[in-house]
Amino acid sequence: MKRISVAALIVFVVSSLAPGQTSPAPAKALNERLGYPSDAKLLIVHADDLGMAHSVNAASVKALETGLVSSASIMVPCPWFTEIAAYARKNAGADLGLHLTLTSEWAFYRWGPVLSKERVPSLLNNKDGYLYTLENEAAAAMDVREAEAEIRAQIERARAFGIVPTHLDSHMGTLYQSEALFKMFLRVARENRLPVRISRDRFPQAQFIASALAPDDVVLDRIIDIGPDVKPEQWAAFYTEAIKNLRPGVTELVVHLAFDDEEMRAMTIDHPAWGSAWRQRDFDFFTSDAFRRLLAEHNVKLITWREVGKLLKKP
Repeated sequence: MKRISVAALIVFVVSSLAPGQTSPAPAKALNERLGYPSDAKLLIVHADDLGMAHSVNAASVKALETGLVSSASIMVPCPWFTEIAAYARKNAGADLGLHLTLTSEWAFYRWGPVLSKERVPSLLNNKDGYLYTLENEAAAAMDVREAEAEIRAQIERARAFGIVPTHLDSHMGTLYQSEALFKMFLRVARENRLPVRISRDRFPQAQFIASALAPDDVVLDRIIDIGPDVKPEQWAAFYTEAIKNLRPGVTELVVHLAFDDEEMRAMTIDHPAWGSAWRQRDFDFFTSDAFRRLLAEHNVKLITWREVGKLLKKP
């Protein structure tokens, strides 16, 4: 299945001129804006897909509690949403955003929208009545107004269950598939004063993203995520090299965590990419002493979306 890797990170920051200032000061790098030196290597280790399954929730919570995975995001329409919502209520300090969900990609494990199907018919695959399996098909079919209603409903449902989201991103990058969807997504995020994923290194993949930003908008520098081209035996080496070669700035490293158990094997049957064994490999690496040592040896500091989001509250 084609999947656009986490298509990216925007953090929109509202800024204004100080009294008497005639022109904006040169923009600071994001790591400096966060109060760090210009040569600081800052990293958000982010787990996607919480709420999708009990196995995902259990592995992700365990990883968050090691302190080595610093952030995660929740899929509101999914069957195990209420379990992770209960965790969020009991752990207000956990850095949990919303993985806004407009696709349902697995063969036999499917979900629909939060809103009634009558309200958002363009989001549904007429063949089976669930959300589309592919992000490009979903984006081509959906009415942007219906997509907006659905993502607003997901945000409202999360808050109704006691979740105070720290950021927003888009499952399978669906909301980055067209200019109309992206601009709508950005507008909803701004209204909610929540940072949104996009990174400077992903601009070439969708040039309308860069053109939608104002000069004083702030973007993360880069995203790292592993792809199906990496062989299982090369997993640890891929991530090790990524940390060794990390450059100054703010990077997000996106992972997918779960246990390689019966639940996950059934859910992801015939789908090794982002499947059960994939998620176990991610869990094993990012909860390891080897990863902890790598961070220390290469002077990499973990940060959270909560920290980045504080910029939205500054004048």
